[in-house]
Amino acid sequence: MNQSPDLRKRRSDEENSSDPQTLLPASPQQASTSSPSGKVRRRFKKKHQPRTSQGSDSDSMEEDTETGSNQPLKDGQEVEDAPKTTVEEVQETSALKSSDGEKKVGSGSDSEYDFALLKQQADELAHKFVQKVKDVTWKVTHHNFLPDWLKDNDYLHYHHRPPLPSFRTCFKSIFRIHTETGNIWTHLLGCLAFIIIAIYFLIQSIMSRDDWQEIVAYMMFFLGAILCLGFSCLFHTCYCHSSHAAKIFSKLDYSGITFLIVGSFVPWLYFGFYCDNVTRYIYLVLIVSLGAVCLFVALRDTFSLPQYRPLRAGLYVALGLSGVIPAVHYVSVNSFLTAIQGGGLGWMILMAVLYISGAVLYAIRIPERFFPGKCDIWFQSHQIFHVLVLAAAFVHYHGINTMAAYREQIGECDAGQLFTDTAATVTVEN
Repeated sequence: MNQSPDLRKRRSDEENSSDPQTLLPASPQQASTSSPSGKVRRRFKKKHQPRTSQGSDSDSMEEDTETGSNQPLKDGQEVEDAPKTTVEEVQETSALKSSDGEKKVGSGSDSEYDFALLKQQADELAHKFVQKVKDVTWKVTHHNFLPDWLKDNDYLHYHHRPPLPSFRTCFKSIFRIHTETGNIWTHLLGCLAFIIIAIYFLIQSIMSRDDWQEIVAYMMFFLGAILCLGFSCLFHTCYCHSSHAAKIFSKLDYSGITFLIVGSFVPWLYFGFYCDNVTRYIYLVLIVSLGAVCLFVALRDTFSLPQYRPLRAGLYVALGLSGVIPAVHYVSVNSFLTAIQGGGLGWMILMAVLYISGAVLYAIRIPERFFPGKCDIWFQSHQIFHVLVLAAAFVHYHGINTMAAYREQIGECDAGQLFTDTAATVTVEN
């Protein structure tokens, strides 16, 4: 079928316009042709040209539409209209990409940290929950089920406290029945009693304007009694917390015994050798030195082991018996009657008997040795020892009151003499 020349020309123009290479003018002269395909080339170029602003594009489009101009782009116009990519923009883009990567990595580390923190908090909550359950549900146990550091008396079979998780639980156990109930309450009540007596004595002495040396002598005895009974109460309350706590409170317990013995000597030596300062100070230095040796031994870890129980008892008995030396000296200088009436010797002997008896019963485990499992709660040797120690402390307090009353009745010292012969006739009100 023959085609007309006009139709062949139109198709050739369309084929030329579909070729991308023909759309890009090789020179300004080619772009200045007034063929109809010029508008198509201009539109195609504007379609693929990057826009810097909407205003410039719309203005150029309006100009092309209205005028139909096919003028070519000026040199450099395409570069000016295209967005410029600078070094700063490249650096900003790379920085943004790196920051995005860091955020992704950081988010991973943050999630791991959050997981570890949640795990730690869960462990703490579980531990607290277990402790609360133990606080409420702990029960007394048999001696055979105790850890080695809690085993002390093989003749007490039942009603032992297990290791308790907190000191709060230990103090709550004061109000429950177990092997340490009697030991705790005997010295707890005694400690409170001596605190009240010490406060009353101090107020009365200050109001009466007594000699400060006499006040110090009394307060040394009160301090020794309060520390001994208080430390003993703390030991029997808290030693079941842990092996470390048992060692610490055991040392406090033995230290308190040392303070009581030394503190008991101070007022007796003060009133007994009231008029002989040299002799009084020599005995004070001696008893304080012996007490320091006992304190040093008591603070060693091996001293608190059960196999050294006889050694502990013997050491404190020896410390107490060291008071025999100043007592014999006192009797040798004064008559025996004066020592009984004014020196409180009878009360001192009774005090020594109570201390030694309690220490012996504690060392050989009487009476539970003969009745295993029958003295688990009451009437065990340690409770008897506590009662005798408390009784001995009150006996000693009465004895130094007797000596203070005697010293007040005989008046001031005669020059160079301890006591006069007429002092034996003075009646002391007990």
